[in-house]
Amino acid sequence: MRKRWKEIKGDKTWSIFKIMSEFVEGFEKLSNIGPCISIFGSARTNPENKYYKYAVEISEKLTERGYGIISGGGPGIMEAANKGAKNKGGASVGLNIDLPFEQTPNKYIDDDKNIDFNYFFVRKVMFVKYAQGFVVMPGGVGTLDELFEAITLIQTEKIQKIPIILFGSDFWDGLLDWMKKIVLEKERNISEKDLKNFKLVDSVDEVIEIIDDFYNNYQLSPNF
Repeated sequence: MRKRWKEIKGDKTWSIFKIMSEFVEGFEKLSNIGPCISIFGSARTNPENKYYKYAVEISEKLTERGYGIISGGGPGIMEAANKGAKNKGGASVGLNIDLPFEQTPNKYIDDDKNIDFNYFFVRKVMFVKYAQGFVVMPGGVGTLDELFEAITLIQTEKIQKIPIILFGSDFWDGLLDWMKKIVLEKERNISEKDLKNFKLVDSVDEVIEIIDDFYNNYQLSPNF
């Protein structure tokens, strides 16, 4: 048993080189991409859904303002984000993750900006490092993970403050109500200022206005 343990441990140590190779590929492909906005959301959102259509419009308008668009590379909201960028001739980046279901690269990603990852944590580094803002559409566990990762990094000052925008109050209101009443007021596990690290909106124009206003006062740059 101890011998088998050592064999498994030895095999796993080689995975560090695979991890390193994913970081190297990501940094090389994205280092000259320019300012981008990451758009998160469910892989299961179909093109007839209102949030899919909103994501396309948001992406188009951001692209017209010179931003590239970064998505998770798959279907649903991710596809909508890349579609909007492609419609307007902007940089369309897909950070695809190898999963046993759902995730295949969508057709709207630029050929030279389609990057495949095996490790979620490497992929999230790329999202954070090269995005000058996050637009978070309705989604599931992966979307929530990416949202709270970004909020945590800003809260702990591991990255500079950047816009985090939640889209769709009918989806997000329950979560925000719980955070305020339970996490903040009852348990005191966060502070009042933590709830100011993101904004909730219901229109495409509000998304654009928040990002424009922010970068009228701050310089665009990679986050670390």
